[in-house]
Amino acid sequence: MKILILGAGKMGSFFCDVLSDDHQVAMYDVDPQRLKFTFNCERFMTMEEVEAFKPQLLINAATVKYTIQAFEKVLPHLPKTCIISDIASVKTGLPEFYAKSGFAFASSHPMFGPTFASLSNLANENAIIITEGDHMGRIFFRDLYNRLGLHIEEYTFKQHDETTAYSLAIPFASTLAFGSVMKHQDAPGTTFKRHMAIAKGLMSEDDYLVSEILFNPNTPTQLDGILSKLTELREIVVRRDSAAMQQFLHEVRQNLK
Repeated sequence: MKILILGAGKMGSFFCDVLSDDHQVAMYDVDPQRLKFTFNCERFMTMEEVEAFKPQLLINAATVKYTIQAFEKVLPHLPKTCIISDIASVKTGLPEFYAKSGFAFASSHPMFGPTFASLSNLANENAIIITEGDHMGRIFFRDLYNRLGLHIEEYTFKQHDETTAYSLAIPFASTLAFGSVMKHQDAPGTTFKRHMAIAKGLMSEDDYLVSEILFNPNTPTQLDGILSKLTELREIVVRRDSAAMQQFLHEVRQNLK
């Protein structure tokens, strides 16, 4: 299959690496310098090259801030038979865009950002495939993610946003709270260092990505849950209530099973 990847960042390069052995892959990026670090693919810098390539599948790996903008730039230069797809962690605006695009589409979310995951070992990572969209496009990504050893779930766009609010917004918010009260430690313990590593990893992410995940309409409900539990924990600590603390810890352990 002829596959065009938009965006030569970490995820775009990752998809190029895993697909180039079995498919004819080309990459396009608005910054030609980034294409210097891509291998086993054709490198495009103009829309004329894209038109001549005639891709059968487009994978949009542009930064989430520019996902729709990248689509809008390239769509006029694609054959109408091309399946367009995204791997964005934030799907805001994409259902509406796809509905009016005139192209068959597939949407998925490989839930292993390059900050924390080892892209060479994804056995314990997950991916979401959106149920709306083209059947063959979904099959392509299911086969690919199965080959990578990922655990796969299928959600609608709405279910994806709800899941993202839970699985990303809660740890993001908790980490931001930790980092916002951070003080230098001359002799940090193991737990502190682990939290610090997570916080630094999150802060290396794109600000727009972090903001959009937290701006998910489902996030406020999750934050309300965190605030409620923090208030409960604070009251237990203030009262030095050992019985209540034991019950609180028991509930946490049950949640983590």
